[in-house]
Amino acid sequence: MQFDDDADLDTSEVRDVRRSRVPGGRATVGGGIIGFIALILGVIFGVGPEQLGLSDGSPEPAVGASSAAEVSQSCRTGADANTREDCRIVAVVNSVQDFWRAEYARRGGRYADARTVMFTGRVGTACGTATSAVGPFYCPGDHQVYLDLGFFDDLRTKFGSTGGPFAQAYVVAHEYGHHVQNLMGTLGRAQDRRTGAGSNAVRVELQADCYAGVWAHHATTTPDEKTGRPLLTRLTDADIRDGLDAAAAVGDDRIQERYQGRVTPESWTHGSAAQRQQWFYNGFRTGDMAQCNTFR
Repeated sequence: MQFDDDADLDTSEVRDVRRSRVPGGRATVGGGIIGFIALILGVIFGVGPEQLGLSDGSPEPAVGASSAAEVSQSCRTGADANTREDCRIVAVVNSVQDFWRAEYARRGGRYADARTVMFTGRVGTACGTATSAVGPFYCPGDHQVYLDLGFFDDLRTKFGSTGGPFAQAYVVAHEYGHHVQNLMGTLGRAQDRRTGAGSNAVRVELQADCYAGVWAHHATTTPDEKTGRPLLTRLTDADIRDGLDAAAAVGDDRIQERYQGRVTPESWTHGSAAQRQQWFYNGFRTGDMAQCNTFR
């Protein structure tokens, strides 16, 4: 996975509050083993914590911006993205949104941008307060993706993924898949609070996996709006394998077997390892979001 060294990164699409603290209130989802249990029950790679009853839904006061300049100062070019993890996330966000803007324009529509918020520990959102324990999530209330970079270590050490830069890109692209669903009006289908292998919750997550694959298919050919050249210049078979491995690592069956010793499909919220791989690869193979209809 390689970015154009000379490309300019758009840091306005990422808000960096990693050194800020959420004033007032308290985190709804605790850390430690309780927080991790909440995570393995299905919040990871999902939507805001209130959708799963993990928050009272009341927004916290705005997070301070004491470190907002960190990525804007350090993440200037594609060369920075090739050497720094936080800059890589900026570049992936840029690439993903370049694609969706182009895709919407091709279809005669207009894509609404969504920012990614990098945080550490806990964060206040329009979906309530959450801690790092809930993993990456998208909040439909404020159209923002929330990400603690420490999750990528958990992806390897707690979930058994091989990791790698594209595994991180897959996570980010999946969350932007939820943003696209929100814009299209399909995200709400997951809000019936039903679980199970055939539930709408699972279908929504698998569709977001597929949308991540669609982006990956086009990533090295989507031109940057400023330079006209693709921001992402190289994506190898090994990168795609890392993405597929990450998708499998967070399959409901893998997580349940690893942490509760048995698989209970009736409680699934994200889909099995095989399903997640299948739908990501389906999007990557076809490059067509019309082939991501998991509700059929």
